Amino acid sequence: IAVITDDVSMGSTPLIAETQIRLLMLVNDVSLRNLIPDELGKGFGFFQSKPSSSFSPVAVTPDELGHHWDGKRVHLRVHSHLNGQLFGQPNAGIDMTFSFPELIAHAAKTRDLKAGTIIGSGTVSNIDRSQGSSCIAEKRMLEILADGKPSTPFMRFGDTIRIEMKNDEGISIFGAIDQSVVATQK
Repeated sequence: IAVITDDVSMGSTPLIAETQIRLLMLVNDVSLRNLIPDELGKGFGFFQSKPSSSFSPVAVTPDELGHHWDGKRVHLRVHSHLNGQLFGQPNAGIDMTFSFPELIAHAAKTRDLKAGTIIGSGTVSNIDRSQGSSCIAEKRMLEILADGKPSTPFMRFGDTIRIEMKNDEGISIFGAIDQSVVATQK
């Protein structure tokens, strides 16, 4: 999940930051896990291992979520399908460590945030593992803890992912993020 803010002044508190949330949308924040160790070793951080993120085709105002938006979190399930199979449906409002106002205030601690700033929630997951996951790396770590080794492979060329959130009537709120893993064209 991600929010889009209005202008947020440096040093804003979470209470102020909450009033600056203008839109919400879905985000697929991809990591190229095989590149991370070398990148960290170079001291540049996650520069090459974090390609562009993908966003839902629609962003909505908070009031569109009705009682599912409490000003801090979205209390609905994120449905992820990997290669057409349900991968997870964790509730985005449960177990979210930091609320959006807290995340915004933290980002604005040392700088102004201009209107249009996008703040992501991080991986949506629940302590209740029966809800599945929205992160392959997380699922693999849980498999290692349970079985001593991962059984879920990382995505490969040809794999697909679909991410969406539905309202109480089963209608997609933001539209779906539909992606396929493809080789780069040279």
